[in-house]
Amino acid sequence: MGMLEELEDASATGRGATLEDVARVAGVSRATVSRVVRGDVQVRRDKVAKVERAVHELGYVPNNAARSLASRQTGAVALIVPEHESRVFTDPFFVSAISGVTAGLDVSDKQLLLVLSSPQDHARTRRFLRGGHADGLLVVSHHDGDLSVEVLQEAAVPVVFIGRPPAGLTAPFVDLDNTEGGRLAARHLIERGRRRIAMVCGPQDMPAAVDRREGFEKELADAGIESAWLSFGDFTLASGEREATALLESGTEFDALFASSDLMALGALKKLEGRGIHVPEDVAVVGFDDIASAADDTISLTTVVNPGRRLAELGAAMLLDLIAGREIEQRTVLCPELAVRSTT
Repeated sequence: MGMLEELEDASATGRGATLEDVARVAGVSRATVSRVVRGDVQVRRDKVAKVERAVHELGYVPNNAARSLASRQTGAVALIVPEHESRVFTDPFFVSAISGVTAGLDVSDKQLLLVLSSPQDHARTRRFLRGGHADGLLVVSHHDGDLSVEVLQEAAVPVVFIGRPPAGLTAPFVDLDNTEGGRLAARHLIERGRRRIAMVCGPQDMPAAVDRREGFEKELADAGIESAWLSFGDFTLASGEREATALLESGTEFDALFASSDLMALGALKKLEGRGIHVPEDVAVVGFDDIASAADDTISLTTVVNPGRRLAELGAAMLLDLIAGREIEQRTVLCPELAVRSTT
């Protein structure tokens, strides 16, 4: 139990009701009651109504000391990344995201805390969420089944997602229109005269990867084309190499490849070139993200631009507004662009 919640329970008056009493009567979690009492605007309205009825029925009143402690700020904002450190420190997207959050916080005096949360670290992350170490939380690179639900339920501070939240979660977010990004990639390849188009998708437990695949498949379907090949990587260079090898060894005929991250595209390019396949003469290649190396003269990768730094900067600004009690747009979605280079 956190210090604030201990104060709330110890100081309850009226009938001596506690947070647990209110939670039991309202049929919600203890953490939800605490968040409603503190005025967290992200709690669903139906749950707020249940808690308020239970508070009135039981006569629960937290004392002013607890309320004062609740309003005291830490001067920090946490970026929650549900990924293993090996990926965070090797994928250029995360460098852009961290840089963007830092830039977004420049207008305030908030410090940035980076919290990496691989499945092995869930207990530690939960302790962090309950500890009141930050005034607000940003979540990026989230997967189905990770700690996103716990972040929303257990953190008594505002939360903003960089990227559309997993299905079933309602929270403010900033995102790129990844569905349109997938369409852009497919449309460009079709306009280049390609008809046997393969795709290496990202992990399907991530909303961005799902959207990119759906956009790609919809654009092909609208053109009356079936994908020549569909496989799944994890946004890493190694998975791009692996899936390109599987494609080449399958005997599938293809004249274009869309990889839903630049790192996977770079891995695929390595394997194509190793087999003596000329890009773009034999096979056109499109990536997604526009990492710095994609524009290198020796690579010159055609790619869908994913403005990770801008998204993170907007997310940080949104979070600062929430911390200050200002109203915000619950969702901000940017339109993607295509950077056309030598691989198509």
